[in-house]
Amino acid sequence: MKIRATNQQRSLDAFLACKAEFDALLAESQRASADHFGTDPDTVLWAQAAWLTDAIRQLRDIADQHFRRGECAA
Repeated sequence: MKIRATNQQRSLDAFLACKAEFDALLAESQRASADHFGTDPDTVLWAQAAWLTDAIRQLRDIADQHFRRGECAA
């Protein structure tokens, strides 16, 4: 039983460390979004739109995995 409890605690510690990193990345991304990802609306080009489209696709993949939508539906 001690091995199981130790394993559970180590798993929890790893999960919480990953969650903290995830939350920090989300907060950093929200700050960048609030600043329009450093783009100037008067000079934005297709490259910035393409980059943002790719970022959205990646975020959608993450959401789909968690909420079991799209290709990740059960």
